[in-house]
Amino acid sequence: MHSAIEISLYPLNADYIPPIKGFIERLNTYPEIKVLTNAMSTQISGEHQRLFEILAQETAVTFAEAGRKVFVMKLLGGEIA
Repeated sequence: MHSAIEISLYPLNADYIPPIKGFIERLNTYPEIKVLTNAMSTQISGEHQRLFEILAQETAVTFAEAGRKVFVMKLLGGEIA
């Protein structure tokens, strides 16, 4: 089963761009998922279970970095249109 997830990352500090860029760059290293980025969010799609494995890994990396952060995600069954 395929799913699509829209993700917004909100670092709670003034230097917010590096954590966002780092998260997106890491997502782009996974050839098995599709990554689309716009000004407001990043959308990923692929096999449902694999998406959540990747998100578990990469959100943990992001949270381990300095500073507090919030992820907001929306989940859709199916592919990104």
